[in-house]
Amino acid sequence: MADSSSLPVAAVLGVGPGLGAALARRFAEKYAVAINARRASYLSSLAADIRASGGQVLEVPADIGDQAQVESVFRTIREQLGPPEVLLYNAGSGSWGTITDVTPEQYETTWRVNAYGAFLSAKEVAPDMIAKGRGSMLFTGATAGVKAGARSVAFGPAKFALRGLVQSMARDLGPKGIHVAWINVDGVIDIPDRDIPGFKEEDMLKPEAIAETYWHLAHQDASAWTTELEVRPFKEKF
Repeated sequence: MADSSSLPVAAVLGVGPGLGAALARRFAEKYAVAINARRASYLSSLAADIRASGGQVLEVPADIGDQAQVESVFRTIREQLGPPEVLLYNAGSGSWGTITDVTPEQYETTWRVNAYGAFLSAKEVAPDMIAKGRGSMLFTGATAGVKAGARSVAFGPAKFALRGLVQSMARDLGPKGIHVAWINVDGVIDIPDRDIPGFKEEDMLKPEAIAETYWHLAHQDASAWTTELEVRPFKEKF
């Protein structure tokens, strides 16, 4: 493990026990990681595991859909770790239902978590990345961002907005040395203690395997950047 003062910084936003935790652990092998979620208790538990493995980690609990809280999160990261060279935006939740089911409040909350928070976070890290001429921003998408189902009236538009944000930033920031990519996680992620009737282990994506894909994307050579990518279990229909 390199000396902590020389470690680059990765911000992992939207950390839960599945992909978010896997991303934090994988990037903590070579980076100082800042981890964000609403639940401070979960962040403390994950941070303890990362520190026990020799990693450097900073917990920054906050609602990623709130501008003031996002600004506070990144101010803390810059003060305590330094400006992030990698942004991993994994925040994603939503209300499911049709146009007659979903309330305006549910629609707005879904958009804030999936799209608005991504915009706020990218806006926080972009200036330092532009100044350095390098950096990576990776955003977790979903199939609903490609084709929205009947009950995705809130989640689908939010993921479409996220995908559009990424496409725009990739065109703007790529020539400035910043790699921006959108990853469609097409399938169910195998989360500890998740029990879905009819699902076997091989039916789900392993979070550690997805994290390896993010690691690869974050370190691709600029001559062959990927801007959109899908990961799915070999058994998933598409």
